[in-house]
Amino acid sequence: MNIGGFQSCSLCDFPGRVAAIVFLQGCNFRCPYCHNQSLLPAIVPVERLVPRSEVIDRLHQRKDVLNGVVLCGGEPTLQEDLPEFAEEIHRMGYAVKLDTNGSRPRMIERLLAANLLSYVAMDIKAPWRKYETLSGTKVAIDDLKASVRLLTESGIAHEFRTTFARSLLSQADIEGIEDLLPAGARYRVQEETVRTQSIRAQNR
Repeated sequence: MNIGGFQSCSLCDFPGRVAAIVFLQGCNFRCPYCHNQSLLPAIVPVERLVPRSEVIDRLHQRKDVLNGVVLCGGEPTLQEDLPEFAEEIHRMGYAVKLDTNGSRPRMIERLLAANLLSYVAMDIKAPWRKYETLSGTKVAIDDLKASVRLLTESGIAHEFRTTFARSLLSQADIEGIEDLLPAGARYRVQEETVRTQSIRAQNR
């Protein structure tokens, strides 16, 4: 498990819960507006990683304050041992939220089948025709569609969300994204923001 950062408390990243955030290292997208650039490389010097044992210890210490843990990135579903890590957190009594770009539906399916998730937020970067521009790489659209179906049929709380990068997306694009989603899906548009502090620095 390659952990690029840890935030000990958030009031806004897990609806209805006070949560810690675990930032997992590595991403298969290269979104031009990404605000977590330090988390993109899959391989980084070990001194830049947060030991798994340290994260688990911190979560044990904060059980009287927290009731949720957010797994984000980077792209957390790239980590092959994500189910084991999520299960360890789940056994501690925490609700687990996954933030994902939806590119690895088989990993999402594993997590859902094991009942390890309480909430999932999936990014929808753009209408399908513009996806490679917004993700910065080639994307298997069928995998994204499979993830949308999995979440829609899962029965667990979830949302779809888009970062409105106004230099790359129009209001018509946003409306086009809404048309891609199942009727009644929870969809949230968030404004593009810039973080000036590194993930690692803000969590030490």
